[in-house]
Amino acid sequence: MRNKIRIGIIGCGAMGSRIALACQGELSDSFELTALCDLDAGRIDELNHSLKKSVEALSIDELISRSDLVVEASSARVSADIVRGCIESGKACLVMSVGGLLGKEELLAKAAEKGVRIYVPSGALCGVDALKAASAGKIESVTLTTRKPPKGLAGAPYLERNNIDIMAIRKETIVFEGSAEEAVKAFPANVNVSAVLSLAGIGAGKTRVRIVSSPEYTRNIHEVEITGDAGRIITRTENVPSKANPKTSALAIYSAIATLDGIAKSVRIGT
Repeated sequence: MRNKIRIGIIGCGAMGSRIALACQGELSDSFELTALCDLDAGRIDELNHSLKKSVEALSIDELISRSDLVVEASSARVSADIVRGCIESGKACLVMSVGGLLGKEELLAKAAEKGVRIYVPSGALCGVDALKAASAGKIESVTLTTRKPPKGLAGAPYLERNNIDIMAIRKETIVFEGSAEEAVKAFPANVNVSAVLSLAGIGAGKTRVRIVSSPEYTRNIHEVEITGDAGRIITRTENVPSKANPKTSALAIYSAIATLDGIAKSVRIGT
């Protein structure tokens, strides 16, 4: 019988909590939840109350040292530092706050050089497999249009910096247009999907992003258009927001769980 993969989770919000439950539920044959980390100790206590078996709270460095695989589910502000720590310790890392890696792509090159596994789930959109496949040829353009209800964008630095009262809009409004590089800085908690597209495709500077909001929206919608040698690819994903956090799509959480499941299996389906 093979040993279980020891997992440490950094960030115990909606996403980290659901992944933790999966590690003691549907993924328990392959994974052992070893440690938790969060700036808010109350979050860890709350999560431990819902787990079958409580887990020790550790610092980031301690968690990395005791884990085989670290799950980053915290924020783009610290995700690159967490990845760097995993690389230095030779530990695999699954990254959810992918926006924090843009501009720091050298970390991925360093991980490859040292043979450290870095996993980036496709998150809250479909089409990443097609984009990866199309990248074997020439890609001319990648455009992401994200539609979210106002509460899914509230608190974003871009809105505060430009004095935009997102809750006051009454009709469909284009809130932002620019590159993925600009988008992840403007909306760090909202458009990780643009970072995933950038890493899988033509980079953050060339990937275009449009963010639209309306009080009539009830779902987080991502439309992707890819053009290049493979032809024209258009995808649309209508996501149900997580009940615990409207800024996070349920599919993003499922994507992380599916990625972990894939890590444990010997058969891989998809690009």
